[in-house]
Amino acid sequence: MYQSYTEEQLQIRDLVRDFTRREITPVAAEWDEKNQHPTELVNKMRRELGINGLTIPEEYGGMGYGSVEQCLVTEEMSRGCLGISLCFGYTGLGMLPILKGATKDQAKKWLEPVISGDMGISFCLSEPGAGSDVPGMSTRAEKKGDKYIINGTKQWITGAGDAGAYTVFAYTDKGRGTRGVSCFYVPRNAPGLTVGKKEDKLGIRASGTHQVIFEDCEVPAENLIGKENLGFIYALHTLNASRPYVASMGVGVAQAALDYATRYAREREQFGQKIATFQAVQHILADMSILVEASRELTYKAARMSDANDSNLAKYSAIAKAFSSEAAVKCATDAVQVYGGYGYTKEYPVEKLMRDSKILTIFEGTTQIQKNEIAAYAIKEAAQKK
Repeated sequence: MYQSYTEEQLQIRDLVRDFTRREITPVAAEWDEKNQHPTELVNKMRRELGINGLTIPEEYGGMGYGSVEQCLVTEEMSRGCLGISLCFGYTGLGMLPILKGATKDQAKKWLEPVISGDMGISFCLSEPGAGSDVPGMSTRAEKKGDKYIINGTKQWITGAGDAGAYTVFAYTDKGRGTRGVSCFYVPRNAPGLTVGKKEDKLGIRASGTHQVIFEDCEVPAENLIGKENLGFIYALHTLNASRPYVASMGVGVAQAALDYATRYAREREQFGQKIATFQAVQHILADMSILVEASRELTYKAARMSDANDSNLAKYSAIAKAFSSEAAVKCATDAVQVYGGYGYTKEYPVEKLMRDSKILTIFEGTTQIQKNEIAAYAIKEAAQKK
């Protein structure tokens, strides 16, 4: 399908593209090297861009836009730096369970500080022994009077060190399996909550990744998101809606790789001519172009399906996420190849793209998990056609 955008959508894209060019791209290597959350820059993004409540409904005080606009923003930021993009964007994932399951009063209360730019929300699902295996998680929440007591540890939590609150999934009835999972809004200052060690990662180093530890953590009963034991449903809805966002990160990284590779090929000389004249290099650039365009088409198709509440979203969001994340890895690796030995050094930006891109094939469901889901839909569809 041919992707077209409204004038308003293009204005949002161009606003973020200009900010990224001026404020993010020039400092991407610096914050990667520091391995620190760029607090001042993120605060500036929240103040100047004015898009903190981009996808929050207008009835809660947000801007009321959808997945397409969020993907445009995420693609442009990721084109500048995937790590810094996550520093701003992690709240988009963290607040989705609230949008999917909370009451109107809960949503209005909890999302107000997000809209104002005063805080972010981290999504707490993965655990040390259960990443993509959600039913295998062990965190539990026991109701005692007017409180829930949460015990467990969450792992690989993006933005946890910066967040002011967390959407936390825990068993309230372990015997019911996934039908016994609930979701809670847990403030950073909740008694018994500790932000654990920061991971020293291969890539996305500007974005902090931490454990979040709950030791008899007390949460008011009214902080239960939606209804008890429906948390797994909220998690599924969240992941289906968020995967186009991850796919758009892949588009941004792949596009950056292509930009750098083509620019370098036009400047670098070997054997008395620009390497852009070599067919071998041209074929690499052509393959990268194909992957970028195909990724973009799949990503925005899934985004439009999300905005339309299409019943096939789960399948197509998995396809977009799997394809775009692997395409980003391939494009980043090919960009290093075009640069040759220089591409392997920190003096040039493409080695960072290669390191950053790999996480896209892992978080929010590995490529293999996406393929499991895609295959399940294919088999189900084939059975229905008999």
